[in-house]
Amino acid sequence: MAASTLAEVARRAGVSPATASRVLNGSARTPGPEIAERVKEAARSLGYIPNAQAQGLARSSSGLIGLVVHDIADPYFSTIARGVQNAAREHQKMVLLATTSGTPADEQAAVGAFAARRADSIVIVGSRSTRPQDAKDNQELAAELDRYCGNGGKVGIVGHPVVGASADGYHVVPVPNEELAAELARTLAAQHTAKFVIIAGPEGLLTSDDRIRGFQRGLRAAGLPKAEVIHTGFDRAGGYQAGLEIAGRIKASQGPASNQPAACLFAVNDVMAIGAVAALREQGLSIPQDAAIAGFDDIETLRDFRPALTTVSLPLEDIGRLATLGSLGWSETSDAAPVTGVVTLRRSTETLPA
Repeated sequence: MAASTLAEVARRAGVSPATASRVLNGSARTPGPEIAERVKEAARSLGYIPNAQAQGLARSSSGLIGLVVHDIADPYFSTIARGVQNAAREHQKMVLLATTSGTPADEQAAVGAFAARRADSIVIVGSRSTRPQDAKDNQELAAELDRYCGNGGKVGIVGHPVVGASADGYHVVPVPNEELAAELARTLAAQHTAKFVIIAGPEGLLTSDDRIRGFQRGLRAAGLPKAEVIHTGFDRAGGYQAGLEIAGRIKASQGPASNQPAACLFAVNDVMAIGAVAALREQGLSIPQDAAIAGFDDIETLRDFRPALTTVSLPLEDIGRLATLGSLGWSETSDAAPVTGVVTLRRSTETLPA
């Protein structure tokens, strides 16, 4: 059955299509209450569904926020997305979601789609990349965002600014990854004298690079040598592959249980830590008896993870909220305290008695 049209609503209400549009699409110019109710009743009786794009034009606002994340299945992104959704709901906005696997080309396509739908603002969550293979796509993403901002759009970004984008129209919520990783390293160094190994994402991934740099700085401050760095995928699968490699080393060099773990591992995010622990367990190793391990982010999944994982706790929902409010231009973000985190020690890095 064909959908009812605005012209049909206008005919049934006995008004012009322009008047019906002003009532149903939320224009500031509205007719009297009696006419407005007649139009609404005609729309209800015909089952008319208002055109969202027409409403956006009438109100100079689509009521939409575009959210771009790498992977909504990752608890890090889903928790930030909840903060975005909560802030959007408070301001009568709806959230459109795009997942991109972290590629600037897919991010550019998502931004273009949101811009075409006249989204009031766009929130981008996920590490920026300075890898040479991403240079061209970074340029195109920056150009797409600059066009969007040049047409009145606003953008909220978590972490680092988009590579090559102008500063106009952007609100960045910085996360002190380097400082927090340094604090984690100093804390672990006070308990562990074994070799440290960092399980990291690809080189050029800025969030991973910041956390590597901070952790190395913290070890240096504690008087310990630099940690070895294993670069792998910035996800659970990458952590699992690194875990297999490390498990092979431990089994080759370590005999029966000893008082000290063979290594203290730092995975630059929690899902990588979870993958590494899975690989170690498959190879018959235990945490923290055979290796200590820490992560970063404190995702909700860790509530059910055993042994409890040492990590850096970030206020992920608040980060999503701040990015959203900043993208909407709300002044309360300027008064908000800077994002920070807390080193949270748990059983995965305990030093066990002999």
